[in-house]
Amino acid sequence: MNDQLKGKKVIVLGGSAGIGFATANAAAEEGADVIIASSNQERIDLALSALPAGAKGFVVDLSNEAEIESFFHREGRFDHLVYTAGEQLLLGELAATAVNDIKKAFTLRYYGALCAVKYGSPNINRNGTITLTTGIASRRPNKGWTTAAGICGAMEGLTRALAVELAPIRVNAVSPGLVRTSLWANMTATDREALYETVGNAIPVGRVGEPEDISAAYLYLMKQEYGTGQVIIADGGNILV
Repeated sequence: MNDQLKGKKVIVLGGSAGIGFATANAAAEEGADVIIASSNQERIDLALSALPAGAKGFVVDLSNEAEIESFFHREGRFDHLVYTAGEQLLLGELAATAVNDIKKAFTLRYYGALCAVKYGSPNINRNGTITLTTGIASRRPNKGWTTAAGICGAMEGLTRALAVELAPIRVNAVSPGLVRTSLWANMTATDREALYETVGNAIPVGRVGEPEDISAAYLYLMKQEYGTGQVIIADGGNILV
């Protein structure tokens, strides 16, 4: 399976940092023609400086339907779509959370993915794939994770429905556990490291995930040729304990 991505055009939305960057980098190292998109030019420039030569990047507001439509119209045909875009998690008990904030949380993670599929899927080549991103919060939510769990559950349902509607395009999703990314940047460094240590010591693999751990799941889903409508959990065994 190591040469299956060679020469394939892979679009990673949210590919300028974290899991998205690791996935773009892994695909490029296997010979794919990689295009990343996110809302921040500085992050894109930084990512491109670290990606293999030939990778391209564009500023796209993935909460804006018109910008997503324009992006896919410009890019034309391609082989694999990966959606990893997401902002800081909205955490907190429901009684103290504004409904408008909940709607905003869904905008990038759910509606952005929905628009990307709507406008990108007509351009996907034969034997192409779509890989979305969810999370284990839908299966094992903590107190205060109502919004995050709702988004993750919606993404899992969307994945299965799209696999049926868009067949023979294979549509799957990756469900990470706790990973060392900027998702937790709003915490102090001390609190963040304490979180990583506490969770890492409690789960079967003995550590929290790195972006490269999760990117392997995205590459597998691009290269395998028989699974669709599936959610791969990459959480170090977190939902087991």
